[in-house]
Amino acid sequence: MSADGFKSIVQSLRLPVIQAPMAGGPCTVAFVASVLKEGIIGSFGFAYSKPDAIRDAIKAARRVAHGPVNANFFIFPSLQAPSDAALQQAVQALQALAAFDLAPEDRPAHLQMLERSAIKAAEAPFFPSLEEQLEAVWSARPELLSFHFGLPPGWVFDRARELHIPVLISASKRSEALAIEASGASAIVAQGIEAGGHRGYFDAASSMSIEDGMETLDLVEEVSKHCKLPVVAAGGIMDGEAIRAAIQRGACAVQMGTAFLACDESGASAEHKRLLTQEPQRGTVFTRAFSGRFARGIRNRFTESMQDQQVLPFPQQNTLTGALRQRSAETGDPEYQSLWAGRAYPQCRAEPVKSLLPRLEKSYRMPGG
Repeated sequence: MSADGFKSIVQSLRLPVIQAPMAGGPCTVAFVASVLKEGIIGSFGFAYSKPDAIRDAIKAARRVAHGPVNANFFIFPSLQAPSDAALQQAVQALQALAAFDLAPEDRPAHLQMLERSAIKAAEAPFFPSLEEQLEAVWSARPELLSFHFGLPPGWVFDRARELHIPVLISASKRSEALAIEASGASAIVAQGIEAGGHRGYFDAASSMSIEDGMETLDLVEEVSKHCKLPVVAAGGIMDGEAIRAAIQRGACAVQMGTAFLACDESGASAEHKRLLTQEPQRGTVFTRAFSGRFARGIRNRFTESMQDQQVLPFPQQNTLTGALRQRSAETGDPEYQSLWAGRAYPQCRAEPVKSLLPRLEKSYRMPGG
């Protein structure tokens, strides 16, 4: 579908807002359906999902709500198995965490948990087959398809065009936006440095520093000047005034993730929601330690302890830390969970989606805006 097709979807919305796709738990069926009911685009983060789960989730959301659904996927880099030395160093870094400083009778079981994770991290396939995942998309026919970390293969654009599904791709700088425009995509998601979760930069081997990257509104303006495709602003947008500011700087819509994370319907853990709404003093930090790629999240014991430690490439590190993160969630311990959040997370509120949207709409449509 053309850029005009994407614009027509945006024009049909209550507000020019896409609820951001967030892989790993927050975007449950109930959550996405609650967003659709409020008249904006609801997104699933399907990066690690199997085809049947993708198909079932889209169908389940549509059974309870109408509206445009966005299916989001990662473009994973080609990978080889890590060397024995690299794997051992990454495992030793985790073993040194306070999470493994346990009573003697408990420590062996937790070390075995880590050993199993290490075996999984070193065994191919290291990530799902995009072709198999998208077979579910072609049958379920979401209204939008989006990608993070780079350009999908050409056949993706061909098939999406046949099915009239707009394709959106994230960009963290102008050169990436220009590549997106040349690819056959329908819109560019301009992700500023304020954004929570994984940075969408294309180069998986990037040695990006914490300060590398433009702020959202500046990036939107930069991309809008050099590209003809519609631009979606992503990063640090928490209220209606910010939506309006993004539109004024050249965006046709915004993508909001952190603003929705603390909502009642969100699948984020209870500890994640509590820190979002009650611990603004923690702040956020960029870390590669959870997944192997830079991502912004709330500072905790894990991010502090893992500074400058050996990590595996993405997503092998994500597999290696998976059991630890899951155990941390099961025991209600926020210190070893990946608490992704944008820089403006102190503005989060604990409320249902049906309360958040009217608040956004009211401030977006303020007189004089």
